[in-house]
Formats: sequence, C-alpha cells, structure tokens
Amino acid sequence: MIGLIARKEGMSRLFTEEGKSIPVTVLKIHSNIVSQIKTFDKDGYEAIQISAVDKSEKNKSKALTGHFKKNNINFKNHSVEFSPIGTDEESLAIGSELKVDIFEEGQFVDVIGTTKGKGFAGTVKRWNFATQDATHGNSLAHRKPGSIGQCQTPGRVWKGKKMSGHMGNVRQTTQNLKVQKIDLENNFILIKGAVPGPNGSEVTIKPATKKS
Repeated sequence: MIGLIARKEGMSRLFTEEGKSIPVTVLKIHSNIVSQIKTFDKDGYEAIQISAVDKSEKNKSKALTGHFKKNNINFKNHSVEFSPIGTDEESLAIGSELKVDIFEEGQFVDVIGTTKGKGFAGTVKRWNFATQDATHGNSLAHRKPGSIGQCQTPGRVWKGKKMSGHMGNVRQTTQNLKVQKIDLENNFILIKGAVPGPNGSEVTIKPATKKS
C-alpha cells in the first residue's frame, strides 16, 4: 500500500448539489520520487522509499547526500517508507515520480502528521478536566487537578496518571478520512475533515488500513 507525502495548505469547504457544506483539508502533492527500493536479500525486509520536497544539501550528512546522488535524485527533505504489498513494483523504478492519481475520489485514507505543539499545559486544557468550585471557600485551586493517588497503599502514583505536562508536537494518525476531490491539473487532494499539524507542515497519506 504505497502512499504520498503532501503539504497541508489549509482548510476550505465544498458544496454538494443539494447545497450541503463539506469541510475539507487541502493537501498539495509535491514531487514524490521513488528514492529506494529495499529487498529481503539486501536489506532484510521489503519497502519502497518515497522522498519529497526539494532542499539544499547544506548542513546535511555525507551519507544522506550520497544516498540521493547515487541515484541522480535532487536532495529531498522528507523520506517515508511504504509496504510494497498490493503495489505493482514492476511499474515503480528508482527516480520515477508519483502523482496524486494513485488515489481515487471516494477512497478512504489515513493521514499521518505532527500535531501543533502547545507547550506545558494544565489538566483542564490537556485532558479536559472539570474545574473546581468558583466559590464556597475555594479561592486558590480553581484549575488544580485534585488528588493524584491514595494513601500508604499503594503509596505511589499510578503509571499513566493524567497530569500536567507537555501537550502536542507528537506524531498522530487520523484514520478513515474520505478523499472528497482530486485536482490532477494542480496536484491537489481534498480530504474531508481535519488532519493533524499546522498549515505548511508535511503529512503522509496512505490507503486506510481499517476501511476500504
């Protein structure tokens, strides 16, 4: 199931013939190039590496720049590996470009991106905790989480306890999103609903694993 690397341009909406508004995320597909084909004999597993977004080689490692120069490919900033299962590998060669037409309108996809970083957040914002009383003697603990454990038994805080801490800036997969429209001329793909990450960030689109 091969996919694509795209850039999130922002959100918009489409209208059906009945006048119903459908929120969509606009994703721009830049030059997605097959940069490596991994095999069992050489690498120990099978995968197809797709690279996208041209970038200068400045301040990059020799190993990374050599990886692209070996195959006469311009240096790319993002690379993702996809499973070759269900893919016609014979039609894919190193250096070949993938377009948005590998997806179809109405198809369901999974989109992987890095969420917006929110910094250090309290439990009300991070975990949607309810606030404490605004009055009745409470003057200092309106947004505090309350008790975080028991007494001497077990005498510790349980692992996984929802508490204050860093919020956002994590890899997230949003599953089963519908491809609402494909613009072959401009290489845009419009996905119904929201996808993780800020505008201008890179996301990975691949066929949905739980829904066809």
